[in-house]
Order: sequence, then structure tokens, then C-alpha cells
Amino acid sequence: MDVFPSSLFMPVTTVGILGSEDEQLELLQTLVDATAASRTVLKDPLAELDSFIRKVREVKPQVLLLDIPPRNHAPALAAVERLHAEFPQTAIFASGDMMKRQIIVDAMRAGACEFLDRPPSTHSLIEAFSRLSATRRKPGDDANRGRVITVLNAKGGCGATTVAVNLAVSLNETHGKAALVDLAPIGHAALHLNAKPNFGVLDALQNCHRLDSSLLDGFVTRCDSGVHLLAAPPVPTPIKPSEDEVSRLFDLMVNHYKYVVVDLSSRLDPLVRMVCAFSDTILMVAETDMIALLWNAARVQSYLGEASSREKVRLVLNRFRKTPEFSDADAEAAADARILWKIPSQYFVVGNAIDRGTPVALQKNTDVARSFRGLASVVAQDQSRPARRLLNSEYASRIRAFST
Repeated sequence: MDVFPSSLFMPVTTVGILGSEDEQLELLQTLVDATAASRTVLKDPLAELDSFIRKVREVKPQVLLLDIPPRNHAPALAAVERLHAEFPQTAIFASGDMMKRQIIVDAMRAGACEFLDRPPSTHSLIEAFSRLSATRRKPGDDANRGRVITVLNAKGGCGATTVAVNLAVSLNETHGKAALVDLAPIGHAALHLNAKPNFGVLDALQNCHRLDSSLLDGFVTRCDSGVHLLAAPPVPTPIKPSEDEVSRLFDLMVNHYKYVVVDLSSRLDPLVRMVCAFSDTILMVAETDMIALLWNAARVQSYLGEASSREKVRLVLNRFRKTPEFSDADAEAAADARILWKIPSQYFVVGNAIDRGTPVALQKNTDVARSFRGLASVVAQDQSRPARRLLNSEYASRIRAFST
């Protein structure tokens, strides 16, 4: 058992090591310290796990590196799971036999965010520390973080996907790098963008424990329009991520993109609350009919609850036609939300664009294309944010409070 005084050096990344053998502990410390990107501040044998946990609370290393021996690996995997439960915000690296696929899977499921060979090379350690550094949030960076704009229907068929796709395209074309996350129950964003994704949002959520910028790049589809699409699964698939997984995904995306547009379509489940709690702006898409506005919009607002604080929800009237019997004041009163934008009704123009897989916002000579570009300008100019973005454990506790 050794504890190293951190005041003697200024490490880039502090590391606590837990190993099954003294010889392996010494080797891992030598490798970690040789990177010059990290420094060992704590190391203990696996048999002294309780003591190790107490010292982790005191020393607070940024990374826990665990050795998984080729034989009798169960205690080490159990230690990974316990450490992840005790320190959910601390990165856990596992070092084991890369040829044993099941051990890798079990370690990742237990909470490891990196799996390295046994023993790890200095190069692989440096790469792992670099990936961790890329995803670590830096104080004071909030002003440079991207914005999350969530789009959902007041009732089915109001056009949330069309709005989300064309908003993302318009933002990306004029205002900054934009991504589109398709969380619709049956996702059609790829069809609108003529994209054929190999991976998507389900892959990102299932791999959140090791998600970094490089892995995220592998999961997104680069569309001809310039938008990066995190696509829905090819077949309807239940998505039930944890609060921490949703927080980790979006925290990474807002550090990677200036605008993250989320298509929720007509989804109403705990995932919707999680996403809306993280969103800067919520666009509720409706048509000017009493069912969409008076009945459904009110139900959606009630369901979202605290996640959709009133200052975040804006009403977008799609396929808008002015009627004397239904004023703007009537629409806002019925939906309990302020009208942000009205998109004109050009059914055939929009329908033909969807059939071709070419977003209508890319057309320069139609009213509906100009309207989507106008909506993007309004959204881009609205730099207001909630008082403070909730992240990680605090975010998760708030979600649990109003999801139960």
C-alpha cells in the first residue's frame, strides 16, 4: 500500500492503481509515470479493496486503473463494478487480455470506460488519457458550448421531423456546425436526408461508458447537406438509457457541435423528459386546429413537467394558413406557449423534397425554404439559456425527482 503526495508534482492526470500482484502493480506504476501525461498517486493490491476505496475518497484520482489477471478474473471484474458504483464520475481503465472478448465485454458492462492490453503500452495509455481529456469538461467553457434544440409534435403528424431536418440544415448552412439526433419512435430523418447510416444513436447510447469524440465521429453519418446525423435504429427499438448515459452523450455533443437538433417527433416517455431537461430550446410543432393545440399541446406540456420550464418552450405552427376564427392569441392560450414561427403550407413542395431526399431548406426560391432559413436565424439569435445546465449526478438526481 502506497500513497504518493500530489503536492510534489503537477500531473496532467492523476491515477490510482489496483492490481492483483505486487509485481504487476510496480509495472503499471512505471508505465503510467513514464507517459509524462499522468502520475500515480495511489496503488493497492486487490485484496485491500476497502482500504483502496477509502483512499480514493481522500486523494481523488481522476483515473482508476485496474489489472485483470488472465486467471481468476472474477474478483477484478467485481472490483470494477463496485468502484463504478462508488465513484460514477471517475474514469475506470481496465488492463487485461485483449484476446478474451468476454472479459472485455464484462469489464465494459461493469463500468470501465477503457480496456487496455495487459500490460498496456505507454502509447496506449497516452491515447486513453488523451481521449479522457477530450471529453472532460473544463470550467468556464459554457459560453463556447453548443446549444440543444429539441423538436417534438403537439400531436402525431404535425411535421416535427420535417421541421427538425430543415432547421438543422439551415443552421449548418449559415450559422455553424450542426448535428441532428433522431430519437423519433420510428425515425425518418435518414429518409429526408437521403442517408444510409451504418450506426446511430442506439450505438452511441450503448457505448456511452467509452464514448469520446473519435467514437462519436464513427457513429454519425455525414449527409450531403453537411449535417451530421446520429440516426435512429433501422427498425423500431426500445431505447431506455440511464440519465447519466443521456447526459454524457449530450455533454459530448455540445462540445463537438454548435447546434444539436433533436427530433423527438411524437415520443412521450422518460427519455423525452431527460432530453428536454438538457435542452436550451424546445420547439413544439402544431397545426392550427383545436385538437393539436387545446388538447394535445396541453397534455404534452403537462407530461414534460419541470423538464420543459416555460421559458424554453416555443410554438412553431406548421402548414400554417391564416383563418379568421383562430387568432395567434387563441393558439398561444391553447398551447400555453408563445408562437416563435409560422411555416407556410406548401404540401407538394415539401413532399417532393422528402421523396427526393433533398431537404426543402436547400431550395432558394420557395416560401417554405425561406421560412426554414428564417426560423434558423431566430433560433440562432436566441442565445438565452436556462440559469444553469444540469450535468452528471446533479442532473440525474433532478431527472429522477420528476420521473418517478
